[in-house]
Amino acid sequence: MALAHVVAASGGCPVEVVSGSVADLFGPALIALLPGREGAKRLDLAGPGLGEPATELVLVPVHPQTGEMWQPHGGGVTVPVEATLWAELAFPSHRTRLPAVGGLPTGVERDDPLPPHPWLPFRPSANAFRYTLARMTAVLEPWLRGIYDGCSSLPGTAPMV
Repeated sequence: MALAHVVAASGGCPVEVVSGSVADLFGPALIALLPGREGAKRLDLAGPGLGEPATELVLVPVHPQTGEMWQPHGGGVTVPVEATLWAELAFPSHRTRLPAVGGLPTGVERDDPLPPHPWLPFRPSANAFRYTLARMTAVLEPWLRGIYDGCSSLPGTAPMV
């Protein structure tokens, strides 16, 4: 769903993603959907603990209880991202492992095995992309409608089922 919001926020301009986890996740799909380098808008993460990058598009977390987007003070266009995905992109090495009930004493860490590592890298879902675009008023713009109509199989995304 975040990919659809990034594409809509781009206004049809190519998007250059700052290297890192955001580029790994969105880069291939954005290159396929919005080709070219001329007039590219830069995309990066912004939010609590990160500050605000000097980019035209910023991925910001959506509060899980209130549904409010984190509001940057800069002039970048905000693109909403679900809070847990944002946290994973912003702090990939700071995964917290919390016990299900109660708490552990200070300084004690769990020794449960790590979850299985995926065989393939995560890819955005073409189904979620189309579903999200269909519910945006911006999809009525000709450039975005063309992407919507042609996205039955997107390079860099999981196939539609």
